[in-house]
Amino acid sequence: NLSWSFGINSNIPVYNLYDEDRQVVVYACAHTAVIHDFILNRQRHLQGHCSCISCLCVSEDRRWIATADRGPESLIIIWDSFSGIPVHTIFDSHPEGGVVAICLSLNAKYLATVGGEAVQRVCIWDWTTANAKPICYTDLDPQFGLQNYIAFNFQDQTQLVTNSETQVVFYKWSSSHMDFIAPPLNDKTFNKPVGEFSQSVFDFSTTRALTGTSAGKLVVWDTIYPSLVKSASSIQPHRKKALKLMHIQKDAITVLTTHERYFVTGDVRGHVKFYDQRLQLVNWYSSLNLAPVRSISFSTCPPVSASEKTRYPQDCSIKGNQFAVSNFILSTSDSVVLHVNTDGTVLKKYLQEPSEAVHALTCHPCQPFIAIGSYNGLLKVWNYEARNQFISRMFGKGKGLHCLSYDPKGFLLGAGFTDGSVYILDAVTLEDEIAEPFKYARGAITHISFSHDSQYLATADKEFTVTLFKMTPKKNGVSWEYLGRYRSHYKTIQNLIFGIHLDNNEPRLLSLGMDRMLVEYDLINSSKGNIQIYSTHRIEQSSVPQCLAWYPPVIKECFLLVANDHYKMKLYNETTKMCRKTLLGPTFGSPVRKMEILPTYDEESGKGFLTYITDDKVGLQMLPLDGNPHKSIALICHPDGVSNLACSYDGRCVFTAGGDDCTVFMWETNLQALEAVVSLGGDAMIPFYGLLQGGQDGALFKELENYFYYAQIRHQGIDTMETRQVSTHIPLKEIPFIMRALGYYPSEQEVENMLNEVKFSEYVNTGKQLSCINLEDFIKLYINHRPAFGLFMEELQHSFQVLGFTNDKGEKVVHREDLLHLLQSRGEPMTEEEIAEYLSTLMGLNPEGGCSELGNYDFTGAPDFLEQEITEEITTDVFATHILGLPYSVNAIEEINENLELNSF
Repeated sequence: NLSWSFGINSNIPVYNLYDEDRQVVVYACAHTAVIHDFILNRQRHLQGHCSCISCLCVSEDRRWIATADRGPESLIIIWDSFSGIPVHTIFDSHPEGGVVAICLSLNAKYLATVGGEAVQRVCIWDWTTANAKPICYTDLDPQFGLQNYIAFNFQDQTQLVTNSETQVVFYKWSSSHMDFIAPPLNDKTFNKPVGEFSQSVFDFSTTRALTGTSAGKLVVWDTIYPSLVKSASSIQPHRKKALKLMHIQKDAITVLTTHERYFVTGDVRGHVKFYDQRLQLVNWYSSLNLAPVRSISFSTCPPVSASEKTRYPQDCSIKGNQFAVSNFILSTSDSVVLHVNTDGTVLKKYLQEPSEAVHALTCHPCQPFIAIGSYNGLLKVWNYEARNQFISRMFGKGKGLHCLSYDPKGFLLGAGFTDGSVYILDAVTLEDEIAEPFKYARGAITHISFSHDSQYLATADKEFTVTLFKMTPKKNGVSWEYLGRYRSHYKTIQNLIFGIHLDNNEPRLLSLGMDRMLVEYDLINSSKGNIQIYSTHRIEQSSVPQCLAWYPPVIKECFLLVANDHYKMKLYNETTKMCRKTLLGPTFGSPVRKMEILPTYDEESGKGFLTYITDDKVGLQMLPLDGNPHKSIALICHPDGVSNLACSYDGRCVFTAGGDDCTVFMWETNLQALEAVVSLGGDAMIPFYGLLQGGQDGALFKELENYFYYAQIRHQGIDTMETRQVSTHIPLKEIPFIMRALGYYPSEQEVENMLNEVKFSEYVNTGKQLSCINLEDFIKLYINHRPAFGLFMEELQHSFQVLGFTNDKGEKVVHREDLLHLLQSRGEPMTEEEIAEYLSTLMGLNPEGGCSELGNYDFTGAPDFLEQEITEEITTDVFATHILGLPYSVNAIEEINENLELNSF
């Protein structure tokens, strides 16, 4: 459950919902709208979107909140601000591009939206009815530019205005039709530079409309009146033209709104100015020290009448009367939300959040603190139980925080920056613990970690290099010194973790890279300038490892847990690095990118949990791992991508960072709910039968069962006439044959991993190796090892992209000789006889399609046959249909997928 949100989407307006005794605002955080009560220090989360919220608005009385997104299945949701309950949802309002701008009419009955399509559409919705279609709509000329702002005329809700940076458009709509006009305006119109348009509003008492520009000017629009007007009904109020271009200030206007009888502007210098109907300056707030203003929202509570007891600022009149207006909320481009109490000009900063990407995230090892760092150099430590900020520090320009880590004792905080520098800070004061930061890397620091005894600090950077620092005792205390660097990988380092040698309690350090290499460093024998490598193991063949963790002691053996991009989780012996088990991991749209073990495992029951993130989701996985799909759950946390994960010291909370969405979410874990899901999913083999097509009564299970018992016959001898001994087990050597018969074609390394998995499965308990497997264990083995989603033509196409060249027809092809050479020299090399046997069998050299199962293959004539049957240039289609015998070519499958996509729209 989402418990708290840190951060704000500074591109979306912040609205003031209540004031006086309560100070409540609503703003957007990734795909969630947040109603934040700053007096009670509470948040209410409006969750319903699957994509990041692109626009938000509230009704004039602050009762209704409308949110919309630009995702592939975009939604518009109307919320009750009192209860936080969604009261109406509009599906597929703008299916081709989502919604870029939204507003509610004065009576909140009508909703206007602007789509993000290539040809933008403006729609009017009556959301109070059950009608799922707009009342009316119109399509705009793409030459108008991207219309990104929309507003109703509160005096006449049948009028609208939208604008892009280059064009303002006025609308008039009825129950069945919408008309619009786009009056021309450029620098030649008034012989003055206009600038780019920002926002537009209607005058509250006349037919005028105003538009703010980046040149500090206001465009005054007014209705065009024909010379001969027969009746008032013949006047078309939306037909306007630019009458004036008024230069009211030097700075670019970013916000233009109205309040009572005033026009209000916000600009790039953080100033707020009030103008009367004659566009004369009445009052301004110029000492707020803010970044460019993104939104201004006034309280619905009227101001206290000016008197001797009030301390409103003076207006610009000669008398200098008190300028009494309602309190208001400002939001800025650097994610600051400021409350202005106009009586006395009392400023209160509600929020000061990261304005750039948030990747750095770490939890205190024994206290309820979360440290959050962003690319704008802001480091904040929150007490997540009290929901308040503990301390913060702003680093200099160019000091973007990329990773953070507390030491196991909670006294130090290590920080890695985008410029390659490393800081060691006091965890309480955030002051430097070293005289000068370490600066040995030329690229960003991607990982940082302390050893269990806080004696070592290791970092990894974008240059695929591991750097080691060591604490050394001094007369006046301790200091940190640089030990050395080692470029141990040739691709991105995915993980860097410390562990403990069980025999001597000394620290050990491991790194895992996209190069599929698991490297362990020899810390004991390393000296200054000489980092030693203890071991290097290639742990994958084709899949790419994503993350690494120490498997908790829910079983008797000690393992390393690795998740890869093929949706598999693998257990490796921590000493020999042998793959001991392969298991089906969470399959929620993308592979596991990072995981953390929750410190809640129970040694008596053998139960534990880990939390993980995928590309856009956060989830929980119950331990021990066995491939049961009901043991994992996930939900969307950051639709545009989740970049980091951390869990609290007690395992009750999980934190996710959204990277470019500048937000961090805190999630409360409900482990009992996951246990209930596992129980409801069935016991023993029931969950695994559900992963077979058709289940236990399906054709695949029957086929598997037949192969299993045929393997017994095959092992006992096909030609024997003796009485058969029916058993519930088969020898391990029969496993690869049944796997291939079922359509899973493991490599020799994968076969070895499967056999080792079964062979050593009971070794720790009995000290003996198994030599056979029963049907239920074989089903689990098959489900856990086979490809999670079958074979994809994209993989075949990628292989030809890498290995082939482009012929005269523009096709990617591989020469026949090159293919045969690659099969004999790369990967797991095959002999010439093996290649001839396999290709001849696939292409039907014998009438039966191949040789007898237990017979010997006759190599005679095979080379000539292959040269005759296989074309000199092999395309993906030839390889798929002619050699592999697949029912569809690559191009045919692409056409099917395109048709399916078109039908879905």
